Amino acid sequence: LMPAERLWPLTNEAIANRLFEEISEMEQALVERCVELLDQAETIRDLTNYHWWPQEAA
Repeated sequence: LMPAERLWPLTNEAIANRLFEEISEMEQALVERCVELLDQAETIRDLTNYHWWPQEAA
């Protein structure tokens, strides 16, 4: 898996088992979830930081 693929379960939490009348409602739910995830840097890092993945030079 690519590192970003491990984030799908986190984004899916916002839309799983919900009925949206309009696609814009689903989009808004996903946007809100992504904004929440911005404050969870450690969680994102833990899911996407593979030890073998090349690190960008600081």
